[in-house]
Amino acid sequence: MTASSEAAEKLLQLHDTIRGCTVCALSATRANAVPGDGPVTARIMAVGEAPGESEDQTGRPFVGAAGRLLTRLLEGVGLDRQDLYICNVLKCRPPQNRDPLPEEVSACAHFLDEQVALIRPDVILLLGRHALARLLPGRPPISRIHGQRIVDGDRTYVPLYHPAAALYNGSMLGTLEEDMRRVRGYLDEAEAARAMVEVTGHPEPQLDQLSLFA
Repeated sequence: MTASSEAAEKLLQLHDTIRGCTVCALSATRANAVPGDGPVTARIMAVGEAPGESEDQTGRPFVGAAGRLLTRLLEGVGLDRQDLYICNVLKCRPPQNRDPLPEEVSACAHFLDEQVALIRPDVILLLGRHALARLLPGRPPISRIHGQRIVDGDRTYVPLYHPAAALYNGSMLGTLEEDMRRVRGYLDEAEAARAMVEVTGHPEPQLDQLSLFA
């Protein structure tokens, strides 16, 4: 079994575990748990807040209006939704779509950590303040750092406004579009760096190899 197929099998097992989870009270009010969706080989991962009504009914993340807008934003910079792995901080819908409670975030924390470890994406998009607080605690508010690339350990994050924000405030759509263009640039740089490593064994060209890229 190859490393990628082994990771894919582990991800499927994790999804099954999430679907059967009853650790917190949300398991009693959900229709379906919503583990995540996308290939284990995804180079980009998006993390939202929690499932909404449409997600709760289907068991899939970002299938409602906010998800459709996210798909449009990705397509606008030449990215395919099918190439992403997308999930949420919470795996079950909070009643009336209220904010996640600390104990609910804690109950789901290890699931998200395992997903990040299995996917190992080039860039993790943090969609909204709850994803930012969960994966980059203590950082400035999203209004100050949206669209910025943040390297923390061996992970690269980009905080973005949640697509739902643009559904309620149309003036934010332009900001999301601009930030997504930045994301595309970050991904292109990551691809170039990986190609450099494959060719040279180093993340930057060495002096005796510069002529290869002149």
